[in-house]
Amino acid sequence: MNENCLFCKIIGGSIPSSKVYEDEYVYAFRDINPQAPVHVLVVPKAHIASAAEINTDNSVYVAKCFEAITKIAASEGLGSGYRVITNCGEDGGQSVMHLHFHLIGGVKLGEKII
Repeated sequence: MNENCLFCKIIGGSIPSSKVYEDEYVYAFRDINPQAPVHVLVVPKAHIASAAEINTDNSVYVAKCFEAITKIAASEGLGSGYRVITNCGEDGGQSVMHLHFHLIGGVKLGEKII
């Protein structure tokens, strides 16, 4: 955990969130600025700054995030489809430097993502 990281604080409970899922590896909560009817942030509990820092030592957290995404999508009724997005670095639009995945759905999404 990184004591200066917003998402580490949310995972640790010092900042409130609307939790939708939690296990040993993953914490997921509703985005405070949703871009679709369902917009959940899926975050590894280990502090990994971005996708650029994924390696053999921490990749289990990424696998666990995607396992959780499948469960969350089912519980949110997204059987007809959804989108998973991660931003990497400032130029990639990453605003919180803790790896996270946006699970977006609940509406028909177009093919374009930008």
